[in-house]
Amino acid sequence: MHDVTFFYLEMNAPEQLVEKPPVEGLMIIEAEIKEFRFNKYLYSLIGESWQWVDKLNDSQMQWEAHVEREQLRTWVAYYRGAIAGYFELEIADSGDVEILYFGLAPKFIGQGFGGYLLSTAIKHAWQLCQAKRVWLHTCSLDHPRALANYQARGFRLYPQTT
Repeated sequence: MHDVTFFYLEMNAPEQLVEKPPVEGLMIIEAEIKEFRFNKYLYSLIGESWQWVDKLNDSQMQWEAHVEREQLRTWVAYYRGAIAGYFELEIADSGDVEILYFGLAPKFIGQGFGGYLLSTAIKHAWQLCQAKRVWLHTCSLDHPRALANYQARGFRLYPQTT
C-alpha cells in the first residue's frame, strides 16, 4: 500500500480567484431540495475512480444527517442532460466555507470542465455563502491534475497540523 499525501489549500479573499471562462453547454444548478440519496449517488459516481471511501459505509441516517443540514449546499453540473460533475460547500459558523466534495464524472474528465466548475464553486462560496475564507483538501489519490487545477484557480497550500 502506498503512503497517501494530503494537501490543504485556502483562499483568503475573492480577488485571489483566477477564474476560468464558462464552458458552452455546461449548466451548474443548485440542488435546492435536499435529497441524501442523490448526494450519495453523486459521491459514488464522482469518487469511485479516486478511492472516495470514507462515506461508503455510512448508514442511511448518517447520509441524511450529512446532506439535509442547513450548512451544506450542493451544486450539480449537467452537460447535454448528463451529470458532468458536482460540488458540495459546507459553511462553518466561523465563516469558513469548505469545498467538501468536488469532481467530474468519469466521462467528462479531460474536456476542460474542471476549471470552470471549480471557478463556480469558489464564486458561490464567496458570493452565495458569504465566505470569510474558502478552503479544501485533496490527496495524492486524487486525479493527477487536481492539485494543479486548485492552484491555478488561486488556492495556496497551507500547513495542516493535527
